[in-house]
Amino acid sequence: MRFFLWFLLLMPMFTVAQDSISVDISNPHAAVFTHLYFLQTDSYEPKKAAKTILGLSEDKAIKKAFKIKQVLDGKGLYVDVNKIPTDPNYKDTIGYSSYFRYVLFPHRMPQIYLEKIENNWYYSSETVAKIEDLYKEVYPWYVQKIQSLIPISGHKKILGLELWQFIGFLIMLTLGYFIFLIVKRIAFSLLRKIQHQITKNTNLEVNKILKKLAHPISLLVSVAFVNKIFPSLQFGLDINTWVLLLLNIAETIFWIYVFLKLVQVVMFIYGEFAQKTHGRLDDQLVPILDSFFTGLVIVFGVFKLLVLFGVDATTLLAGATIGGLAVALASQDTVKNLIGTIMIFLDKPFHIEDWIEAGEVVGTVEKVGFRSTSVRAADTSVYQIPNSKLSEIVINNKGLRLFRRYNTNLGLRYDTPPELIEAFVKGVRELIIAHPETRSDSFNVEFTGFGDSALLIMINVYFKSLAWGIEQSSKHRLHIAIVKLAKELGVDFAFPSTTVTIEQFPEKKGISLKYDTDKERTDAVVAKIVSDFNKES
Repeated sequence: MRFFLWFLLLMPMFTVAQDSISVDISNPHAAVFTHLYFLQTDSYEPKKAAKTILGLSEDKAIKKAFKIKQVLDGKGLYVDVNKIPTDPNYKDTIGYSSYFRYVLFPHRMPQIYLEKIENNWYYSSETVAKIEDLYKEVYPWYVQKIQSLIPISGHKKILGLELWQFIGFLIMLTLGYFIFLIVKRIAFSLLRKIQHQITKNTNLEVNKILKKLAHPISLLVSVAFVNKIFPSLQFGLDINTWVLLLLNIAETIFWIYVFLKLVQVVMFIYGEFAQKTHGRLDDQLVPILDSFFTGLVIVFGVFKLLVLFGVDATTLLAGATIGGLAVALASQDTVKNLIGTIMIFLDKPFHIEDWIEAGEVVGTVEKVGFRSTSVRAADTSVYQIPNSKLSEIVINNKGLRLFRRYNTNLGLRYDTPPELIEAFVKGVRELIIAHPETRSDSFNVEFTGFGDSALLIMINVYFKSLAWGIEQSSKHRLHIAIVKLAKELGVDFAFPSTTVTIEQFPEKKGISLKYDTDKERTDAVVAKIVSDFNKES
């Protein structure tokens, strides 16, 4: 009697517990939970699961509900119902419009989503229409054909898995390995033909890189094959989730490797092209572009891996944008220098090894980096000029000069006879014409004026070589020849001095130099000096 009373007391509680899980499609969370819960083994009620399908008969709705779950299981997509919104008016914003809909896996399976119709949530009409194609994609026709041929012994279970699944797994790995070997040969042959068409040579270094590029490409094809076939083995959601996750991670890593090697190949080819150009600024651009594209590939690769591990892409992009804005604000100088670097490579105001004057810095450009440019001065010290400043100041690029101009004044004594001045000027002109490093068609040697202590002879000459060292050597040779000419002619160079003339003592005679102004002698001296100069050349 006591037992019967306890039974009557507890029976309503059991009834409430059983009815506590009922069909609820009032929000995305409830609809997905209803669909998946009533297709589980311990709570199997497919008619209730089919309530999430609208507009079909009960039998057809049950089949659609089954196939939606099988596609998710086959793709290894584990639905975490705790992350699904419970808001009945949840909106998924896309483009310029917003919809009452929720996509379960927006990146890996965007075709399957729910939408609000009137006051309830159902799987969308697009999902219902496409589920047959998705099911055939995950479970191709040959799967059912093979399963129909499997004998009863093939369904024996070992470690919870059927024997045919083990055999199918081994066959899949074997086929994947053969596909890898075949594709590797084909890929390398095609890549080598493409390289030959681009560079018109068979560079061994490029061939090595292409071999390394062909390897991950063949692995990608093999992974894609396994990724396609593996769901057909029907291992179950838990195994599919982990195996397909590992395959997607491997595929992403291989893609990162492929793009890194592709960057290496492109930069190698561009480097060879840059070496053939006149300017060396292109050569400096090669390592900068290499670093930039390598970093870009790694950033996108890491981003893809984080998405595979379940990190929300929208949150990640928002965080990256906000973080990037904060970093940009905190490092405005760095951003300015980067923009300056871009402007330098676009405008090309100088090249590597050009001699420039940039403000107070004068020297040879050695390197253009992301942040600054290295300039080596004549005393071998190195200046690091920020590229933002370098892109704003006036740059005198002496490396772009066609010739090096040299201008100086020679001072002759005031008592030098006009005949010797003319002979001296004529001799200097002929020395410049005979000089192998000067422009014989553009120079000036003239008696230009009267200085405080000397008669001024202007020399304006252009040297052919732009190298600073060769210019100094050319000056040396010209100066020595001029000094020899003056000595042979008997012409003296003046220096600052004062002469006092005393006219009250007739018995005292002033100092006066004796100059030989014989024209034949001066012409002979000029001819001899020029002849000797030509022999030295």
